[in-house]
Amino acid sequence: MQLPFSKMHGIGNDFVVLDCRHDGFALDAAQIRALANRHTGVGFDQLLSVEPARDPACAFYYGIWNADGSPSGQCGNGVRCVAAWLHRAGALALGDSVMIESPSGPVTVRLLGANEVTVDMGEPIFEPARIPFATEAEADCYEIRVGDDALQIGAVSLGNPHAVVVVTDLADPALQRLGPLLSSHERFAQGANSGFVQQLDRGHLCLRVHERGAGWTLACGTGACAAMAVLHQRGEVDDRVQVELPGGTLRIDWAGPGHALWMTGPAAFAFEGKWTVPAQPA
Repeated sequence: MQLPFSKMHGIGNDFVVLDCRHDGFALDAAQIRALANRHTGVGFDQLLSVEPARDPACAFYYGIWNADGSPSGQCGNGVRCVAAWLHRAGALALGDSVMIESPSGPVTVRLLGANEVTVDMGEPIFEPARIPFATEAEADCYEIRVGDDALQIGAVSLGNPHAVVVVTDLADPALQRLGPLLSSHERFAQGANSGFVQQLDRGHLCLRVHERGAGWTLACGTGACAAMAVLHQRGEVDDRVQVELPGGTLRIDWAGPGHALWMTGPAAFAFEGKWTVPAQPA
């Protein structure tokens, strides 16, 4: 079977987008991993499926799967790509705002340009049980042991769990080891995206993210939101912050508790193609 797809990226965080509005989504975890293989498949950080909405208040639903075949609850760069894909498919006009449904709930997207999208990511969740993160009481900072290292982290959910670590040097080779260990730490029952953030000033952050199920990525939209939210909660950044990632820059706006957090950035098409789906075992 030939499967049509669009290859897209949001500042280097790359996706395969599938049109499942009519036939539904039918790939299993093994087929997702085969499609994600950068040598023998197409390659992606996450797979996105555009489907009919489950929630009648939403225009569409989008599913999210990591490169290892595991499902994800939210993807900030991915939702911008979904919005740009819907625009090219004739389902979303420039300037329009529409609510679309993610696995973790509805989000509102506004198309600022053909390849620029702003997204209402909702209010960051710091309540440990809802992240989920194992601790006795909610705090702005937690100590967590990762191997022989004691790290100070912030923990937050933007539809998926994040651990945020403030560092002074993003080139520190220790981060290559700490990222995967923190992503799979036992105190995060569902794993976590590990973000290492360097603060340049109150309006400018630099960030690297190791994503659960995908590894190190050029960009992570929810990771940028998480880093800003954790530092904002500590009173260390302003309400508008530029977050620089290896693949590019996102703008994050958040006025604090009681307000939605907005993420603004680009979405780009790379190419269209068809992939031969490997047969499922009998």
